[in-house]
Amino acid sequence: MSDTEEDHDGQKTKAVFSTLVADGDWLYMKGEYKKALSSYTAALTVKPDDKTCCVGRSKCYLKLGQSESALKDAEASLKKDKSFFEGVYQKAEALYYMGEFEFALVLYHRGHKLRPQIQGFRLGIQKAQEAIEKSLSPSSVKLKIKGDLSLLLKDERAQPIAAIQHLTTKKQPQTQKIPKSEKTTKQLLGEFYTDKKYLETLLKDEDLVKGKTKGGEQLHDVIQGCLAYLDSCTEFWTEETPSGSRGGKGRKLRQEDGGKPRRGAPSEPAQFLLKSLEDIDAELTSGNAEGSLKKAEDVMKIVRGWSEKEVPNRKEVLGSLHSCIGNAFIDLGDTDRALEHHRKDLELAEQCELPDAMSRALDNIGRVYAQAGQFTQAIEFWEKKIPLARGGLEKTWLFHEIGWCYLELNLYEEARDYGVRSVAAAEEIADEKWQINANVLVAQSELKLGHVESSVSHFERALTQAALQDDDSARNVIQKALDEAKQQLPQ
Repeated sequence: MSDTEEDHDGQKTKAVFSTLVADGDWLYMKGEYKKALSSYTAALTVKPDDKTCCVGRSKCYLKLGQSESALKDAEASLKKDKSFFEGVYQKAEALYYMGEFEFALVLYHRGHKLRPQIQGFRLGIQKAQEAIEKSLSPSSVKLKIKGDLSLLLKDERAQPIAAIQHLTTKKQPQTQKIPKSEKTTKQLLGEFYTDKKYLETLLKDEDLVKGKTKGGEQLHDVIQGCLAYLDSCTEFWTEETPSGSRGGKGRKLRQEDGGKPRRGAPSEPAQFLLKSLEDIDAELTSGNAEGSLKKAEDVMKIVRGWSEKEVPNRKEVLGSLHSCIGNAFIDLGDTDRALEHHRKDLELAEQCELPDAMSRALDNIGRVYAQAGQFTQAIEFWEKKIPLARGGLEKTWLFHEIGWCYLELNLYEEARDYGVRSVAAAEEIADEKWQINANVLVAQSELKLGHVESSVSHFERALTQAALQDDDSARNVIQKALDEAKQQLPQ
């Protein structure tokens, strides 16, 4: 083959790759994440390990609730360049939505040092600190459903959902502490032993413990408080647990009535549910929706056998399980059954007057309808969620998604109005990435309404934000749309 032919083939390959990436970027911005994922995957077959493309596909996986796959692609983008700030940010995001808040916080800090002008890292530090405070509060041990679809935006769209609060309310006896071996502590704490060791490791991170939560509390004090809480639990369980019943993952069920096993809830329902929900989520994020569904249904049968006396927030737990089952059915393509379970989640949330759970259920129902192309129904449920939205980032995402649905329905004025609200919310929190998305939505709507000058203006704003973000992929897509809009300007 001649040099000319090789150059020609090389240029052709480059053109194919660029087209596939541009298609992926455009589909992503339109909210068609599965199609965008396919485009990025095809691009990576042409140019494997392209770091920008890996980040693009990682973002799609995150949007689709596949956090572990998102993490793998983010790590692939950093293989050759550890300082690639987009890869650092994406890895932090993936870890955050997997519930690994401490690791995410370290990466947000690292990215902030690399690019202090990018607001995403500053906001990431803030939300990770808040999540650590919520999930590790010594007064309330909470469980997290890491793969739930009730995400704010996958930026903050998925604040971890507090599914089940700590279920013991007994006062701790005032006893003198007795030194215990690590083996005994491990047996007593069970699944929480790993958390204890991890918290002890975190205390050695000088940069991390200097941070503060949104409420002004030192992270060092928060972590110390959690460790003190676990130590007091160990002391309590030492007094309550017969020596012969220790061992394995957590303590065995208490024996009552002449040695017969106690019926009903296990002695540690919170720990049992934590492990169960982690297993359910692990199956779903690994792509095994059938396995996730089976585990969730099995746990639901167990929880239904418990009494309200044994587990006061039994309905809340059942709602979370309905949410998990609904998400599994989404992955299996069974829209009707997914909706059935998400509606049950909503019903239980309303009965218990749980705003966060109601928000989660409304979000999931809207997503199912949107993915099925039933945009009117998606709008109906997402608009009910608006009063429950917490924080500017959640509102930014929600307004954008509702506006996008109106755009798909050819209701351009409504699409524009929600786009404008999304722009305002994004500007309020100084989130450049969502300023890009929201301005593009307004530009598309204005173009459809025949307001070409306004459309061009919003495309230009989005282009400026993309340039500030050093986001070449977004810049290329927006430039293409801007050029097409300019062609419609009066001569």
